Formats: sequence, structure tokens, C-alpha cells
Amino acid sequence: MTAALESRNLAVRYGHFSAVGGVDLAIAPGARHALIGPNGAGKTTLVHALTGNVAATAGSVHLDGEDITHLAQPARVRKGLARTFQINQLFRSQTVLENVLLAVFERQRATRAFWRSATGDRRAIAEAREHIALVNLASLADQPVHRLAYGQQRMVEIAIALATRPRVLILDEPAAGVPTTESAVIFERLEALPREMTLIFVEHDMNLVFRFAERITVLVAGKVLTEGTPAEISADERVREVYLGRRGHHAA
Repeated sequence: MTAALESRNLAVRYGHFSAVGGVDLAIAPGARHALIGPNGAGKTTLVHALTGNVAATAGSVHLDGEDITHLAQPARVRKGLARTFQINQLFRSQTVLENVLLAVFERQRATRAFWRSATGDRRAIAEAREHIALVNLASLADQPVHRLAYGQQRMVEIAIALATRPRVLILDEPAAGVPTTESAVIFERLEALPREMTLIFVEHDMNLVFRFAERITVLVAGKVLTEGTPAEISADERVREVYLGRRGHHAA
């Protein structure tokens, strides 16, 4: 089976510092796959390299078997590889609907006409509202983003990513800055997304990781320490030593 997203010996170096040191990943289609590791493990840099935010020093990235290593981030998005960021990047004075509409028009390469034509494009508006409904914010679609709770703003960002119609969606700490009581809600909405969409997420909260991930890759010092199911990762002595603590961590 062709991997939905694959990296081969992917490396990112800054001078003599190796932020990502030859990472091999093969993410299965439809996977719910977590990337974890201690601070400084290279998780976000790896995401940047996979999505085109930074250029790889060596190695390659493949989307559904196609080499996309030399494509810029917008081209990778058009190919079906989208991401969210640790800190949301929203137009806070605009409504939820307007934020998601912009992403729809970007996908259609119609951004120049966005503010002039958005209100008259019923098809685009209907699509944007569908994405908003998927993240359970339909009742807030016409509210300015700044009026939403932070957890709801994170859901808006996910709706924006969905508007690019990704085959693979990478989420960089989607629950960052969100109260624990709300973070599980975010992951429950992610879990409800269509199975044909492959989800990869970076997350520090091990309770969320073990609850929602089907496979986990552990990064340490820019390299893959191990990969496996939540049960395998929880039982791995090396993971307990470098990340989870010697007492271990058991899935909920």
C-alpha cells in the first residue's frame, strides 16, 4: 500500500546543528498518527519540512507516492497536504464564515476577488458553512473570531484547513493553550472527520495521544526513536526513560 505521506531520510540542518536527522516516516492512508517527543526533539521542524515551510537539507517527501520535495507550501496545499499551527493565524476582526471563505477562495485561486464576490457566491458560502459545521461551530459562523473562546478559535483554524480539501492534515498542537476540559472536545471533533482523510498530530498531552492516536512516532534529538501502537509505546522502556518518565504511562 502506498503511504499517504512519506519521508525518506529527511534532514534539516542549520549550520552544524541537526534539527531533523534523517527521518523515515510512512503514514498509512486514513491513519490517526501522533508525533511525540521531549522539547527540542524536532517535531515542529519536521512538520515544517513535511509541509514546505522550511526546505529540507537532504532526503525527500512523498504525498501518495508523488515526490513533492521541491514544491513550495502553497503547491503542497493544492496537492492535498494541509496543516495547522501551534499559534492560530486568524483574521480576528472577521467572522468565522469570512475566515473559512477566504480559504475556499484561496483553493479556487480567487482571492483577489474575495472581498468583492464572497457575499454573492452561494456555492462557496454553502461549502464554508459545511466545514464550519464539521467542527461544530455552525451557530457561531457569523460571529467575529475575537468573540470566540480560544478553543473555538482553534476549531476555526481546523475548519480553514478543511477548506483546502486535504488528503493529509497535519495538526501542530491543536489543543495548545486550550483548557484541559476543552482539549478533548477538539480531538473528538477530529476523530469524527472522514476516515479517508489522514490525520497527523503533534501533541504534548499524553492522555490525548493515547486516547486518540492509532500509531505513534517518538522523536528524540531530531531522529525517530521508535514507532508503534499506543500499547507498544506505553510499554517501551526507552520511551519511558526519555519522555514519559520511568513509571510509564498507560492508555486510558
